[in-house]
Parts: sequence; C-alpha cells; structure tokens
Amino acid sequence: MAEVRGSMYPIVPGHELVGTVVEVGEKVARVKVGDNVGVGCVRDSCLNCEVCDSGEECYCLNGFTHTYNTPKTKENCHIGGNPDVQNWGGYSEFDVVHERFIIKIPDGMPLEKAGPILCAGITMWSPLNHWGATNSDKKLNIGIIGIGGLGTMGIKLAAALGHRVVAISSSDKKRDIAKSKGAEGYVVSRDPASVAAERGKLDVILNTVSAHHPLESYISLLKTNGTLIQLGCIAKPMQYTQMQLCLRRISIAGSLIGGIPATQEVIDFCFKNEVYPDIQVVEAGELERVYTELQENNSGAIRYVLDIKKSLEANK
Repeated sequence: MAEVRGSMYPIVPGHELVGTVVEVGEKVARVKVGDNVGVGCVRDSCLNCEVCDSGEECYCLNGFTHTYNTPKTKENCHIGGNPDVQNWGGYSEFDVVHERFIIKIPDGMPLEKAGPILCAGITMWSPLNHWGATNSDKKLNIGIIGIGGLGTMGIKLAAALGHRVVAISSSDKKRDIAKSKGAEGYVVSRDPASVAAERGKLDVILNTVSAHHPLESYISLLKTNGTLIQLGCIAKPMQYTQMQLCLRRISIAGSLIGGIPATQEVIDFCFKNEVYPDIQVVEAGELERVYTELQENNSGAIRYVLDIKKSLEANK
C-alpha cells in the first residue's frame, strides 16, 4: 500500500465486507433490513462522470474512494460522518455505505465465502468479462500467472466458464494445486522447454504477480492479437521488448478490480455455479499468526476471513 499511495494512520483495514442490513435510510430502495449484503473495494465515486454512468465506478474520472485508507473528497460526497476523517474499513462492528455501492448476497450463499469474491473474484472476473471470456461461445485458451489467492480464483472462474486454463508459475511447486482448481495446462516460466510447449497458444493472460518481473517469456505464450493483462499494482516500470508486440499485434493492458454491476454479476455467477475461494475463518486474536503465514508462505492459496462478531464476543 505504501508503494501506491502511502498509509493513513490510524488505520482500520478491511475491504471485503459481508454482513446483514440492520437499518436503512428512508430513500433506500435496493435493500431492506435483514438482507445479506457486501461492500467491496469501492465505497464511493463521483456518480456524475461518463465512467460512473457506465457502471465502472472503479475508473471514476474523479477517482474512486477506496473502502479504507482514503480521504473523503468534495467530488465523492456520498459518505456520512466527519468529512475530515479518512475512511475506516471492515474490521469493525458496523459500516454505513450508500446503496449504490451495496452488493446483494443471494439467499443461501455462505457469507464467509462471499467476502473474498468482492475483491479476488471481481479482480479476475472483470478482465475476463472485458476481454470476452464471460459471454463467448468460443472456448478460449486463458493463462493465469501466479497461483496464489487471486490466481486460483481466476483458474476456477475461467474453468467454470468452459475455457481451457493454463496456470503459469516460476517453479513446478504449484502444479498440483493449479490442476486441482481446474487448470488443464501448466507452464514453468523459467523452463524454456515448458514455455515452448505453450508458445503462441494463449488468447489472454491474466498476470496476478505484484512483484517486479520481466514479461518477455509471458508475451511469447500469446497468440497473434493476444493480450497480457496486468493486475498487480507495481510502481516500477516493467520491461519488455517492443518488437515482441509489433510482430504479432500483441497488447499489454491493465485492469483494476471492477464496477458494481460486474461485482454483482460475479457474486451471482459464483453462487449459481458453486465457485468459491478457499478460505479459513479466523478471529482477531489470530491475526499476527495470519500475517506471518502470508508473508512467509501461503502455498495453499488460502483467503483468511476475519469473523468480526466472534472476535468482539471473545473480547467482552
């Protein structure tokens, strides 16, 4: 976060919120008390620009307001409370949000599994949707770089959509977990023979890696007119050879989470097709252990879900 814009302290994190509506304003029409709902990464936007009008609030021309660690602005004025205080995130008992940014959770959907879809799910669904994978009768060849929490969710979604999925990693360590999530192929990016086996076969590649890394070997995997989509927030310039792009009309693009309509769409798709992230529910007292495990090794690509209610009850 510090690499992107810096942290604002004191800070209350949490950008995948799921819970039950306990109160609504008199003009609220989309939800009612008792509904299960969620809030993803986008808490507010201007709602006046052409991008917001198209349902792509995360690309708001005035900048969207993140669910936490973002100051409130005059352009994005749909949040109550002290205007001079930054947003607090989901590690809290209650949250207040404009109905435009509410995601409805279908009846019967496990709340603990719905939460991560509001970030990891939409981050992978949005580029799949934009580049034609969610509404195509054609079976595409889709590459997923990075077999972590994002990558495994991308594999599950692309496979559920009926496409051939190729998992891409720097070593062979993630082969079994990638195959178990639905990948048909596997490429070790540091192995020339492994790269050669899939060279020129992929229509789209979703790159989830958030550390600086070269792109040349990934670009070689794309078909003519293929697209490499960058999802990691990397501040340093990336390296690639321009001739690789020109010779086969290859594109490099970026994608950031997704708008509210697309987020509702992926929630509904996951519920209908039973596509869920791999999760472990924890309480606040376990967070130090969780952060340590995430930093040192998350080989199982687990998404940890914080149970706020039980955490508060444990501290009474």
